Amino acid sequence: MAQRPGTTGAQSPGGTTGAPAPGGTTGAPQAIAERCVGRSGLRVSRVGLGTGTWGIETDAVDAGELLAAFAAAGGTLLDTGPHYTDGRAEEMLGSLLGKAFRRDDFVLATKAGVTLRSGGLIADSSRRALLDSLDASLARLDTDHVDLWQIQLLDPMTPPEETLSALEHAVASGRARYVGVANHSGWQLARASTLAECAAGHARIVAAGTEYSLLERSAEAEMLPAAAALGVGVLAYAPLGGGVLTGKYRHNTPLDSRAARTDLVEHHLTAPGRRVVDAVTMAAEGLGVSPAEVALAWVRDRAEVASVIVGARTVAQLAPSLAAEALVLPTEIRRALADVSGGGSA
Repeated sequence: MAQRPGTTGAQSPGGTTGAPAPGGTTGAPQAIAERCVGRSGLRVSRVGLGTGTWGIETDAVDAGELLAAFAAAGGTLLDTGPHYTDGRAEEMLGSLLGKAFRRDDFVLATKAGVTLRSGGLIADSSRRALLDSLDASLARLDTDHVDLWQIQLLDPMTPPEETLSALEHAVASGRARYVGVANHSGWQLARASTLAECAAGHARIVAAGTEYSLLERSAEAEMLPAAAALGVGVLAYAPLGGGVLTGKYRHNTPLDSRAARTDLVEHHLTAPGRRVVDAVTMAAEGLGVSPAEVALAWVRDRAEVASVIVGARTVAQLAPSLAAEALVLPTEIRRALADVSGGGSA
């Protein structure tokens, strides 16, 4: 059974007990610190492991090795979803947690609110669709509850009160411990959170998932301020810009890379994007770390962020994200990166 070293304890966003001085590392691997998600008592590792490639690019053997490395580093937050590789990601995760790892060592987060119809995915946050999706996820994950259940998209056809009633039922029935949303704008988050606060139950919105990186900072316009005001913890996914911020696309496109297979990162491979990558690479060289560590630390240490969700196909790809735990960026570098990537606060 995989064993996980103790973490440093619950942390407020942006702070870590025993962190090295800005610009330095401890010289030894650090256990990933924990933070509370917003103003809730839910504690998660400030780096989470995403499973979006499990079942297609990541096979069962690699998935087990990834989970072992993540657990050994003190990681607890596992992010998955019913439509990650058509449910195979949840199935693989459930198989691992039921055999090689202890379920209670992890914070298991999944999603609902997207339904496959007529060959395509559509938003469906009706009570029927949400609770059916949750039950199917629990079966694939081979567990009786998830620790965090998020509504993946806003469904304009379903009254928000109906969606929130499903969240309340999931918590009341013990199938979900906490609830949240993902891919919501600031006003959408504010509306959902306010309605939940005013409801008779106790299913408060505690988390909001959003894409956030030095290449994608649109969340700063309203989503991050809304989350801060509402006491909602941000789970930032794609903090490395789909791998672009690792610097692997600076000179060419590796044949085995995501950019070679899909167009998911093409919008980052622009002149402004390359300037950001160059700045991250320069900062990394000066600090003696990898570009991935710099990019991840910049997002992770935003006050609104509870955890950054990283995806990796192999342990070698995951290693820089785990090594970033020992890095605190100097304020001057944070500001310089903010400036080159669009200005605003660091």
